[in-house]
Amino acid sequence: MIGWRFKHFVPGEEEGSLFDQLLKLFQELIVYTSGDVAESLSWLTQLDKEHNLTNEDYGMADFIQDLIDKGYIQPQDSQNPNFVPSAKLELELRKKALTDIFGDIKKTKRGNHNTRYGGGGDEPTSELRPYEFGDPLDQIAISESLRNAHINHGIDDFRLTNDDLEVRETHYQSQMSTVLMIDISHSMILYGEDRITPAKKVAMALSEYITTRFPKDTLDIIVFGNDAWPIKIKDLPYLQVGPYHTNTVAGLELAMDILRRRRNPNKQIFMITDGKPTCLKRGKKYYQNSFGLDRKIVNRTLNLAARLRKVNVPVTTFMIARDPYLVEFVEQFTKANNGKAFFSSLKGLGEFIFRDYKNNKKKR
Repeated sequence: MIGWRFKHFVPGEEEGSLFDQLLKLFQELIVYTSGDVAESLSWLTQLDKEHNLTNEDYGMADFIQDLIDKGYIQPQDSQNPNFVPSAKLELELRKKALTDIFGDIKKTKRGNHNTRYGGGGDEPTSELRPYEFGDPLDQIAISESLRNAHINHGIDDFRLTNDDLEVRETHYQSQMSTVLMIDISHSMILYGEDRITPAKKVAMALSEYITTRFPKDTLDIIVFGNDAWPIKIKDLPYLQVGPYHTNTVAGLELAMDILRRRRNPNKQIFMITDGKPTCLKRGKKYYQNSFGLDRKIVNRTLNLAARLRKVNVPVTTFMIARDPYLVEFVEQFTKANNGKAFFSSLKGLGEFIFRDYKNNKKKR
């Protein structure tokens, strides 16, 4: 018998088990606290008191035990019993960020992306063209070529010549090397606005997107404050803002050094920042100026933008603030690099990054 079965509606039940609902909140808090399990659980306990998240059958102690049993948190080591996020939780954080930010992405074939160029590529299309000497034999359209031979020569004198052959047009499948630069200067948490947490979520989503959908591509992540240094994908949830100025030059120089070692010709840089460059390093000393646009700092940065343009490395800047000096600098920087810039709100940051990543996947 075909039909429908109805059951009593329980509010919240459609969102999964109570553990799943608490886990979503815990994941948000673990990113906000930069991986501090104790602080995250303290926040969650406070939320439970205010909003009755748990019930008599399932309390916070049950949730914590489930986190341990299911492998989401683990002791730091044998001598330190404090709990830390596990590799499983780090993976789940990246997956959640991917779903939250890029939720409407349709899954495609693994590891490839199209370019606008036809020819000796590896992704067949519906387009046909006459065979030319040197075309791969596995691209010959057999049915169409036999049909041409039949039309041109007939059954009685059937033969297959070069003029009968047609090949199926293909697209190149290019690889991309991307460096993502994340600003961790103090301004990322100034004025009561948390800008670093959304930046971390976007970086996690982008890393999960590239590593799972385009495994042939490379993604390097660097952070920059007074200096710049690379970080691993697994460390993204634990990023913290420091008492730093914004040394954009150090970040770009490190990005250039990383991309110089990548063999494929398609390279790009994404930069998430909320402030103009305010710092340079000369030897072991720092030259810093937070007031307005310092010509010495800006000129060094614009020179790097021009150098990147000469080696065909575009920089896409995502500004998560509307500071007039930042806007002025980014306009100069983008013009020098011939790159792109987005004046983005925190809410739309992920959408902008995904859109530009897909656009820059095309072979130049």
